Amino acid sequence: MSWFPAVTETFILYEILELERLGVQVEVFPLFGRHGTVRHPGASKLIARAHYRRMVSWAMVSAQLYWLWHSPLRYLAAWWMALSGNRHSWGFFVRAFAVIPKAALFAREMQRLQIEHVHAHWATHPTLAALVIQRLTGLSFSFTCHAHDLFVDRTMLDQKLAAASFAVTISEFNRNMLVELYGEEAARKVIVVRCGVDQDIFRPRPRPRGAHVPVILCVASLRDYKGHSYLIEACRQLKEAGTRFRCQLVGDGPLRRQLEAEVEKAGVQAEIEFLGSRRRNEVAALLARADVVVQPSVVAASGQMEGIPVSLMEALASEAPVVATRISAIPELILDEETGLLVPEKDARALAGALLRLLGDRHMAQRLGRNGRRRVLQHFNLRGNVVRLAESLAAGAALPPLTPQAEGIPEQLRGREGRTSRRSRQRVRVKKSA
Repeated sequence: MSWFPAVTETFILYEILELERLGVQVEVFPLFGRHGTVRHPGASKLIARAHYRRMVSWAMVSAQLYWLWHSPLRYLAAWWMALSGNRHSWGFFVRAFAVIPKAALFAREMQRLQIEHVHAHWATHPTLAALVIQRLTGLSFSFTCHAHDLFVDRTMLDQKLAAASFAVTISEFNRNMLVELYGEEAARKVIVVRCGVDQDIFRPRPRPRGAHVPVILCVASLRDYKGHSYLIEACRQLKEAGTRFRCQLVGDGPLRRQLEAEVEKAGVQAEIEFLGSRRRNEVAALLARADVVVQPSVVAASGQMEGIPVSLMEALASEAPVVATRISAIPELILDEETGLLVPEKDARALAGALLRLLGDRHMAQRLGRNGRRRVLQHFNLRGNVVRLAESLAAGAALPPLTPQAEGIPEQLRGREGRTSRRSRQRVRVKKSA
């Protein structure tokens, strides 16, 4: 990931903590720093250890000089590879001028720490950094792709996949897409490791009984592909039909003001409440009080869409009945009429109808909730999925070091490589590129 910690990417924090509980030593190297405030006891320990490095510093300059003196061809080849590979994406091209020097600095630090394998979260800038590090040091690397880094911008993804020891993705939907795009390379290298949830934090709790105003809960960042506009319209239809309810929106994002205006226009200010970002334990408590959890996700105009929302896994682990849309890999988690209800995307009427069904049928809601938790425990539990990742990381770290490469540099710049240093390999230590 580019930022650590990030409020919308706490699943990566939990993955790192679980890896360490399994005995994997993890060093965190954030590319760009922190993003928001994550209040978690484990986060503070990792933040204290994380390798935050400023772009303007003597350490940054020193690292560039080191590689220019000891391995000029590799260093120049890394620049050539990254800039030429990103030339068709202006945003990625510009950002490469920050990623490459930061990766060169990280490469020096990893040599000192005797890191043996690099794992990057997101196939965009973090994986570019891992690729640069490999070119400079020969360190093996792997990466996890989630959603936008596969659905929206696949810049250099073919090169990243070819160079990686293995790649991880979070769903069979994503893996099938990668195999369709990249053929045998993807079929051989890509494994599915689900984003898991902690079933002890998100667990069944007593739900409200007796006369009360039903609560509809949506936990999602306020972005276009989350589909809040269709939920607002569904709430308007429920109110128009005479249904009593409260709808709580947990999360924040760039569309908050727009969505607040839509709520006012729809006349559901009394029914819909914006709660902003909440801590994990607060979300768990809200899930325990919710009568229905809804995720109205859509495919945005940009192509952005969900991977598998962790918030849905948390809802199912809490035995909350769920309504979601039938897009991307969501049907791998929500089996229609078995672990939840699925409706077409961008269909407010179908969304309202599904919500009304669950609000009016307690027995169905309880059955779906029980089935949902069972599915999470079997396929989406945190420890089981992290064990698989840890095994793959250990296998990656056990590979012999690669020969650092100077591929892609123009022939006229080729010459005798400068001084190189040997890298000792000792304990398995995994670097998480953040």
